[in-house]
Amino acid sequence: MHVVDLRSDTVTLPSDEMREAIARAELGDDVFGEDPTVNRLEQMAAERVGKEAGLLVVSGTMGNLASILTHCRRGEEVILGDQSHTFIYEAGGISALGGIHPHTVPNQTDGTLRPEDIEAAIRPDNVHFPRTRLICLENTHNRCCGASLRPEYMAAVEQLARRHGLAIHLDGARVFNAAAALGVDVKELAQHADSLTFCLSKGLAAPVGSVICGSKAFIAEARRTRKVLGGGMRQAGILAAAGIVALDKMIDRIQEDHDNAMRLARGIERIDGLSIDLARVYTNIVYFDVACEGLNAEELARRLSGRGVRMLSVGPMRIRAVTHYGITAEDIDFALHALEEAMR
Repeated sequence: MHVVDLRSDTVTLPSDEMREAIARAELGDDVFGEDPTVNRLEQMAAERVGKEAGLLVVSGTMGNLASILTHCRRGEEVILGDQSHTFIYEAGGISALGGIHPHTVPNQTDGTLRPEDIEAAIRPDNVHFPRTRLICLENTHNRCCGASLRPEYMAAVEQLARRHGLAIHLDGARVFNAAAALGVDVKELAQHADSLTFCLSKGLAAPVGSVICGSKAFIAEARRTRKVLGGGMRQAGILAAAGIVALDKMIDRIQEDHDNAMRLARGIERIDGLSIDLARVYTNIVYFDVACEGLNAEELARRLSGRGVRMLSVGPMRIRAVTHYGITAEDIDFALHALEEAMR
């Protein structure tokens, strides 16, 4: 059966060029700093986002965790959104492993945190309170329909942070999607954060890996944190090789994913019993709702799976679909036909 998998952009398979690069990668021991392919990737990544240095990690979750643990000590506090990936989907790692206290403020529908809410969450200097050290932002924002944070918003948060002596970490798992959607260089988004992570998987289609970027001093400390987390890899160039191809070849094609997401969303809008807000389809993430009696999201996802289309049930009546490398316009039409059949 032909399968169109739209559960996430994490399901991408590497391109033939990535597989060839993995096979011929020049290798060394990365813990000793001797893997030339890893070193090249880290330098490329840092240059791409306008930072001094980079650090390869196995996942975005590890990237966020290592970054926050590097910024904060035990008992200190990070301000982040109540819908953020770090708060909801990363197994409470900053608390479980770092003893760091999360202070959540409401995410707005466009993924932002209101500056006045951030400022109100900053603790005064008082022995009763944890010290506020860090603000975390997410761009694009997963649970806010893939919304992109604009450079002027990032600049406003940076100004606030500097007034209070705080650092900023950007969960930029899909930051290249944000840059494509906004029509800006990714450096315009990254410049307002002290550190950021971005995924080589997801929109960039590599099989494994994320990169932390920041100052040389920050990355030196983050490398130590990565080791504590068990993330010191040896001949990691087999992962980095695919990441190099991702940075070279996959960034310019991201708009195709956004176009396919909108194609899917417009088709969903025409199907009776489904509800979608086209104004909230920003990048490659599409959320829609089941809006008819006798059917819920889990059942609709099951029906779709039987027709060769995989989508993710994320609530009683809510479905998520994510476009990515390997999904074509024809696949979107196939998925829409399956949705029409399933809704009958």
